[in-house]
Amino acid sequence: MPSVHLRHSVRAIILDEDDRILLCRFAIPEPAGTVVWAAPGGGIEQGETPLAALRRELWEEVGLEIRGTDPPHVWHQEVVAAGHAVGYDGVVNDYFLVRTAAFDPRGSLSDDELAAENISGLKWWHPQEVAGYDGPDLFSPRDLATPLTALIASGVPAAPVPLGL
Repeated sequence: MPSVHLRHSVRAIILDEDDRILLCRFAIPEPAGTVVWAAPGGGIEQGETPLAALRRELWEEVGLEIRGTDPPHVWHQEVVAAGHAVGYDGVVNDYFLVRTAAFDPRGSLSDDELAAENISGLKWWHPQEVAGYDGPDLFSPRDLATPLTALIASGVPAAPVPLGL
């Protein structure tokens, strides 16, 4: 059986004091017109630890600096499917919970640099807005409202919860 080449990434479930989640709007070029709202984060670079990657990505994308205690690892997702990451057979996303006061997100990357990463916006969402959304955009994971509601209600799980697509 051929080996599967997966892109390893880290993402942050950033929740404010009102349990709103900060999501990035990814405008994906293929298939044309696909918009996905996903937690900020990205690929782990060669020689980088997952938490170092998370700190770097959050600073670049939303301007949030993680200080003090390492955020807990709450979700794990593996998607083996073409089209999730250019040059890869799929992705592995590890999600960490970051609690913070609400802020106006603005990372260190320029608008052009964000656009090169397909990020075209940032928005705070109430869990009910995610659950009730019936527009054309997608969420990642597709059933984001379910694990998000469970995380808010039950707190940090004893082990990372496996997610679907």
